[in-house]
Amino acid sequence: MNTQRFLDQPIDFAPLPAQAFPVWHAELAAGDDAALLDFCRAARAAGRWLVTLWTSIDGGSHRPAAAPLLPDPADAASTATPQSAALHVALDLAEGLVWLTLPLPATDAAQSAGKPAEDTTGQPPSYTSPFATFPDLAPIFPSATRLQRAAFDLTGVGPASGDRRPWLRHANWPADWFPLAPDTLAAPAPRFATQAEDYAFVRVEGEGVHEIPVGPIHAGVIEPGHFRFSVVGELVLRLEQRLGWKHRGIAQRFARLSLAGAGATAAAKLAGRIAGDSTVAWAWAFCQAAEAIAAQAATGGFAVPPRALLLRALLLERERVAAHLADLGALGNDAAFGFGLMEFLRLRENWLRTQAGIFGHRLLMDCVVPGGVARDLGADDAASLRAECATLAGELAKLHAIYDDHAGLQDRLLTTGRVTPALAAQLGLIGLPGRASLQARDLRCRGDHAPWRALAPQMVVHPNGDVAARVLQRFAEIDESVRLIGRILAQLASTDGDCRAPWPEHLPTAASGFGWVEGWRGDVFVALSTGADGHIRRCHTHDPSWHNWPVLEHAVIGNIVADFPLINKSFNLSYAGVDS
Repeated sequence: MNTQRFLDQPIDFAPLPAQAFPVWHAELAAGDDAALLDFCRAARAAGRWLVTLWTSIDGGSHRPAAAPLLPDPADAASTATPQSAALHVALDLAEGLVWLTLPLPATDAAQSAGKPAEDTTGQPPSYTSPFATFPDLAPIFPSATRLQRAAFDLTGVGPASGDRRPWLRHANWPADWFPLAPDTLAAPAPRFATQAEDYAFVRVEGEGVHEIPVGPIHAGVIEPGHFRFSVVGELVLRLEQRLGWKHRGIAQRFARLSLAGAGATAAAKLAGRIAGDSTVAWAWAFCQAAEAIAAQAATGGFAVPPRALLLRALLLERERVAAHLADLGALGNDAAFGFGLMEFLRLRENWLRTQAGIFGHRLLMDCVVPGGVARDLGADDAASLRAECATLAGELAKLHAIYDDHAGLQDRLLTTGRVTPALAAQLGLIGLPGRASLQARDLRCRGDHAPWRALAPQMVVHPNGDVAARVLQRFAEIDESVRLIGRILAQLASTDGDCRAPWPEHLPTAASGFGWVEGWRGDVFVALSTGADGHIRRCHTHDPSWHNWPVLEHAVIGNIVADFPLINKSFNLSYAGVDS
């Protein structure tokens, strides 16, 4: 097999077959922390990005999803195997997605694995992991901090140093119980009594400093999140977030499903509900990963029809437009410009009604399915979409001019919540907020996979990084999405064929697949692995908000408390996506 080295590092990467985009993998020697750190530092020095990280544990009595969820104890014992753990790191390089695996050897703590350590601090009992820790990547990639904390909450495998406070757990399950441990997955899910959590917020002290706690329950039908402001008067000195209340055990649910036959449809439905406002992006990313596995594991291979890829791109751009229309209205409303809210809600409602009539769902849920899309697009419907885009473009231009010319609105937007390009690069800001701070990154523009290679999207960036820039970025991205929709419709008119490939009933070979899609918030990512019978061993999902929530804490510093809703909405990050 051909191998390749990157960034002048002595690590040989092998290409993964049948992926939707270039993927390279290397497994390091067990415990070779130095090689991992050197590669990550080289990637950072080259201006590349951390995509995500996760941990896994294999072995134990983990049973296939097709097996009963209440296994016979004797049978479980007979299938038990020694457990092995690993850290997985995905990086965005110019050559494609790079996936590094660091095996973590067992330690002496294995003798007491699963038992809480003695409590000598007055804090909740800690856990003695049976595996070696991995090196803290946060000094290289700051957004790794919360990913590492969540990884420990889910598997019991965590970093050797850095912030080790719970992130997802909220004291809602014991410190020595891990949702993704093999023995946990082999047993029925228990119920634990809800407990109050004494979370160790960072304290800011000084004359005149006081705290304003907000949430997690808010004065509206919105997702839960806690925001702890440290302020002097109205000036924000520090913001600390506490998320995790939307945790639904998505990864554990995936581990009880199969990719073979009808199981793939159920798994894709689950993926599409990780964050409902990004259902197309999530479903497509999952299907990319599942289809890569089908291409490797199914007898005779597997391929998605070209027409289906174009239809998926059409759905993704419509989802992007709908989200940006809603945000532009909400941003106007947060700046006391109610006219903007009403106008953009009207435009969005018309857009959603068209989607319900043509595609069967206002938010496009379950339109992307394994093998393609749920329904094709006829010539008459395509003509309706073209006419709708022309109408929207005209109305959007008028509203753009009104927003630009409204002095009171601009006074609220300009210089508010600014993230400089240098800070954005340092903290790893991605997606739309990143492009509004001069971070030129958009997966659609890489030119290394279909259908974007032929569609040639044009990236727009802005240097100012304030709320005003994020508003301008949304106007620009709607314009580009409307242009892309026109190109997609033109290509569909000359692209015949099926819109869905039959899904294989059997997937006899263990395999791994990846999905990576530029949603309207940024890139959503899925890493999927299956066993020899098609059952899902692990599905790691990653929302772009993992990277951007910490940047919001910095964006609000030096602003007044009353501007936080405006700054927050200009990022419009996902709670459900990161809490999943």
